[in-house]
Amino acid sequence: MAHEAAENQPLTELLTALGQTQTRGLAVAINDVVVPRTEWPTHAVQPHDRLTLIRATQGG
Repeated sequence: MAHEAAENQPLTELLTALGQTQTRGLAVAINDVVVPRTEWPTHAVQPHDRLTLIRATQGG
């Protein structure tokens, strides 16, 4: 799914805009590099960045 973000938008703001308010069990990679959760508030999203959201699930 394509989504336009404001240039230099903090990753946490983008996640909120994408409706990802429940971040427990969520991992984020930008351009195939995992961004540590501690860096989400300061990591600025750049034009043409490709985000991958990975949600841990349980079940069997």
